[in-house]
Amino acid sequence: MSETLITLVQSLSEARVLCAGDVILDHFHYGSVERISPEAPIPVVRLEHEDAMLGGAGNVVRNLAALGAEARFVTVVGSDRAGGDVARLLCEAKISEAALVDDDRRTSVKTRYLAGNQQMLRADSETIAPLSPGIRKKLVAAALSAMKDCAVVVLSDYGKGVLDGGVAAELIAAAAKAGKTVIVDPKGTDYSIYKGAHVITPNLRELSKATRMPVKDDGQIAAAAKSIQDIGIKAVLATLGRDGMALFTEGGDCVLLAAEALDVFDVSGAGDTVVATLAAALSVSADLADAAALANTAAGIVVGKVGTATVNAGDIIGALHHHDLSSAEAKVMALEQALEHIGKWRRNGVKIGFTNGCFDLLHPGHVSLLAQAGKACDHLVVGLNSDSSVKRLNKTGTERPIQHEAARATVLASLASVHMVIVFSEDTPLKLIEAIRPDVLVKGADYKLDQVVGADAVRSYGGKVLLAQLEPGHSTTGTIAKMAK
Repeated sequence: MSETLITLVQSLSEARVLCAGDVILDHFHYGSVERISPEAPIPVVRLEHEDAMLGGAGNVVRNLAALGAEARFVTVVGSDRAGGDVARLLCEAKISEAALVDDDRRTSVKTRYLAGNQQMLRADSETIAPLSPGIRKKLVAAALSAMKDCAVVVLSDYGKGVLDGGVAAELIAAAAKAGKTVIVDPKGTDYSIYKGAHVITPNLRELSKATRMPVKDDGQIAAAAKSIQDIGIKAVLATLGRDGMALFTEGGDCVLLAAEALDVFDVSGAGDTVVATLAAALSVSADLADAAALANTAAGIVVGKVGTATVNAGDIIGALHHHDLSSAEAKVMALEQALEHIGKWRRNGVKIGFTNGCFDLLHPGHVSLLAQAGKACDHLVVGLNSDSSVKRLNKTGTERPIQHEAARATVLASLASVHMVIVFSEDTPLKLIEAIRPDVLVKGADYKLDQVVGADAVRSYGGKVLLAQLEPGHSTTGTIAKMAK
């Protein structure tokens, strides 16, 4: 799975996405509090520095740009200083934009005052109203022009009015006619205005408010999502906070994605990151489930950052590699724990395979053996000689093992053909084989059947013994000898 997602991330530079919606200027004032005001019982913030960044729909395009995608942006600002700041930030981010200026509107600004890690005050300045007929016509025309060479259209609705008055419906209809995929990050409670969209991304609170339905368990969430799909929206990707995400597809499937964040510092803008990643992935023809999995990984990264942060391709690839290592480590088990898992597999009709070895320096011969063993069963268990066992068995005269058992186990467990690794300290795996009772026992064809440890035990209860073909010219001893030259 991670290999597929990494390949997907590497293709995001080819993505072209149009985003239309409400831009917000996020303005931050940072300082410290040393005293209480003598004028009123309020803290006095001594300002030290300030910062401004794109928020709202602007944060979606920031995330698209960070991922390497080409983002087009259609929005409306006022003829004020904040509107100029928005235009400057879009230019700095190299975002192709059509920030239309409306003299009768105020640019939406959220000004936050922070002392240390504590937000002391937020002040909003904005106009919340549908667009005037003239600006509306210009915005729709700009969006239609921009979507021509974009595969995906994102409607980022923050309820400020840019998508009101039928604008959302008109853009969805135009995108559908042009064969574009439409993703909506919704606002309000009337989701019928988004009819025809391919994917909608409400959070749990928004899902409940829009449907007027409880969402306290999986069944209730599914029912609420189904009611949204009944409006005429193909798929719902519900963000569930600490519980991850739930994707409800057009075909009626539900894909649950567990939250991946280890530490949560700030959830600000996480929804924008989800939408941007989903859009970029779908723009390069990703499967919806893969795109949602990638968005879930991106969300797990961004909530570990402070502020409305973005995620880049390198962040995601690093997280996917870490996930691979964590998954590999989870496959390495002690015998007692392993037997519990094997018991569950067997009750589900899973065919168990077993092979063993030292696997000191993994080479193509090992990979071929494990691949053949994996094809002979449903789940492959590998018995790995411990360091002490390898040392006792070593007759080559070289210092062995080269890698300690934890490293060897992790490398083995990272292979897709391997489902479990058990380290054993005995000289032979007979104890493991008798405990596991595999359906298939696999060894290399350099052994004869009467030389395979555990063969008699396996055949006694009807199991099979497979001698796998070996890759010529590969051996750990030979590899070490070449390294010594």
